[in-house]
Order: sequence, then C-alpha cells, then structure tokens
Amino acid sequence: MTFILPPPEALLRRLKEWAERVKKILVIGSGGAGKSTVSRRLSEILGIEVFHLDKLYWHSGWVETPKPEWRKMVDELLSREAWIMDGNYSGTLDARLAACDTVIFLDLARTLCLWRVLKRVVSYRRGGRPDMAEGCDERFSLEFMRWIWNYPKRTRPRILKLLEESRGEKNVFWLRTRAEVERFLNHAEGARENSAEILKERDR
Repeated sequence: MTFILPPPEALLRRLKEWAERVKKILVIGSGGAGKSTVSRRLSEILGIEVFHLDKLYWHSGWVETPKPEWRKMVDELLSREAWIMDGNYSGTLDARLAACDTVIFLDLARTLCLWRVLKRVVSYRRGGRPDMAEGCDERFSLEFMRWIWNYPKRTRPRILKLLEESRGEKNVFWLRTRAEVERFLNHAEGARENSAEILKERDR
C-alpha cells in the first residue's frame, strides 16, 4: 500500500507522478471523517468531477433509491472516464474499488468523527448540507452515532483487508489524523501546480 508517511520531499515527488495520471478516486471512511470535504478539495485541485453518493442515494424526505436502480446508477458512474466518488455503501464497495485507480481512506479518531457529525446536525438542522440531496435536512440519528462508534471494530477491519488485497494495484493513501489529511491536500495542490508549470514551459 502507499502510505502518507514519507518525508515531505519524497511525498511531493510521489504526488507529482500521481497527479499527472490519476483519473478515478474513491474516498472512504467513517461518517464525520471528512470525505465530502476532501473530495471537493481534490476536485478543485485536479479538475475532476466529484460525485457525493449520499446526494445520489437519498431523495427528498430521506427516501432511499431502490437497490436495482442504485446499482445501475453506480455502474454508470464507474464507466465514466474520470471521477472522484465519496461514500461507503457496502453493497457497491467492491465494484467501486475494482474500478478506481486511487483510494483515500480517512481513518480518523471516532471521537473526532462523532463531534463533527454533532456539529453538522446543529449547523444544518434547518436545511440540507451541500453534499446531501434537497429535502434531506440534517437530523440526529442514534443508530448512525452507534455505527460511527463501532466503526473501528466492525467496519475498519474489512476496509483494511480490502485495501491489502489491492496492494500493488491501486494508489492507496491511508490518512489517520487531520494533520495528515491537510498535508496530503497541500502537497497534492503543490504537485498539481508544479506539473502545470512544467507543461507550460514545454509548450513555449
């Protein structure tokens, strides 16, 4: 796997190569880990369209998309030339992992994730958040909170197993703190800008 642990110079060199060829990025992690935020920033940096699965799966009033229709929708997105996709949805995770060239696993502390979700409930209690479908106002869900709390023991081991199985085939960035996430995004932005400057020089 590719870890976000090397010195900044080595990381920057690696990200320069990655930023030039990346096309299909999957962002996964617990609720409140910051998947949508990271996806949006990567979309701005790389110029690749982002798809928030929550926004596509849910309809006004928190109505779910029927499973056959959902699978068809995901398959259509995966067939596109380039995308950034964030969300969990275990029923389609295997297909998304197979289709992507890069996985970003946001493996942050559950206490931080819970705090962010509670803060989100307060901030968007009278309106949906940007990465959610219209008519899905933010709500408190004890079941969702339990899922986040149990994520390290129930869901994380499966994610790590799947990533280990993808070793050597995918670019995998395993980010475990806010500092690592910010460092990754800053270096990705710097690498992209550097690549753009090189291309400009070549065209002159």
